[in-house]
Amino acid sequence: MSKAHSDLDQVQREAVTWVRKLISKDMAPEDAAALKLWCARSPQHEAAFVETKHVWSKVGAAGRATFEPDEDFLSDLDAFGQRRRTMSRRMVLSGGATVLAGASVYGVLNPPFGLWPSLSELNADYRTSTGEQRNVTFAGDVAIGLNTQTSLAVRPAEVGVDRIELIAGEASFATSARAARSLVVLAANGRTIAESGRFDVRYTASGEHSPVSVTCFEGVVQIERGAEVAELRAGQRVRYDLAGLTQIAAIDPHLASEWQRGIVEFRDTPIVEAIEEINRYRPGRIILMNAALSQKQLSGRFRIDQMNQVLLQLERAFSAKLQRLPGGIVILS
Repeated sequence: MSKAHSDLDQVQREAVTWVRKLISKDMAPEDAAALKLWCARSPQHEAAFVETKHVWSKVGAAGRATFEPDEDFLSDLDAFGQRRRTMSRRMVLSGGATVLAGASVYGVLNPPFGLWPSLSELNADYRTSTGEQRNVTFAGDVAIGLNTQTSLAVRPAEVGVDRIELIAGEASFATSARAARSLVVLAANGRTIAESGRFDVRYTASGEHSPVSVTCFEGVVQIERGAEVAELRAGQRVRYDLAGLTQIAAIDPHLASEWQRGIVEFRDTPIVEAIEEINRYRPGRIILMNAALSQKQLSGRFRIDQMNQVLLQLERAFSAKLQRLPGGIVILS
C-alpha cells in the first residue's frame, strides 16, 4: 500500500488481507476459524470486513482467482472508511439502510458471491429479494409467479405480442387463449413463445455461457434460439445457451414445480449443486471448502423460509463443520 493511503488503519489493512484470502479459495478450515475470531474482536473489525467486501466488488475482483489491491481500490476503501467513521456504531452493526446504500454504490456492477442484486436487477420492473416469492399480473391476463432472487423487465410490445424479459432468476407464467396475442419471454439469447399454457423459465447464473431452462406444465410452448426451434408439451423441458438447444427431456412436473409451493426438494443431489440452490434462498452465502464433501449426495424436502435446516442436516449427516462469519457467510468444511 502506498503512503498516500497510510491513513488506512491497521484493522482495515488486516480486513483486506482476510478478503484476499477468502476469495483466493486458498482458505483452510483453521483460517475460517481464525477469521471468525478476528471479526469478533470488536465492532470495528466486523465493520471493516463487511465494507472491504463491498469495495472489493467495485474493482471487479469477484471474478478473479487472485486479488491485488490497487490505487483505485485503496482510494475507495479509504473513502468508505471515512464515511463509516462518521456513522453511529448502531447503524454500522445493524446492517441498515446506510450500509446497504454503500453496498449499492460499490457493488452495482459485479456483486461478490451474489450477496446483493446487480444494477440491471435493481432496474427491473418486478423483482424479488433473497427468500422472497411474489405473484404479479402482466398485460392484464398473464399470471406470473416470481421465485427468489428474480428480476423481470417489461419490454415494448410488438404487433400481437406482449414481451417481458427474465433478467435473472426463475418465474412461472400462465396464460389462457388470448385474442390474436401471444406472450414472449426473453431470457439471455433466446425466447419462449406461448399463446396459452403454463410454463417456467429459469436463468439463475449470470454470464453468456449460463444455461436457460424452460419447462412446460400445460399447453404448448415454442422456444427459439437463433435459427433453432423447439416445441414443448406438458412434462417436457429444454435448455439452451451459446452452444444451442439441448434435446427435449421428460421431467417430473410435481418435483419441477415444488418451489411454487414453498418447497425445495433434493433427490440424491451432489452437495455442491445443492449448496448452489440453497444460496438462492438464504441470505448471505455458503462456501464449500471440502472436495470430498462436495461429491456426497443430499436428499430431503425443505421449506424455503427455513433453509437453515439444511445446514443442520449437513452437520448431522456428514459431520460437516460450520464456521459462521459476518454478512451471513458460512464456511462449510
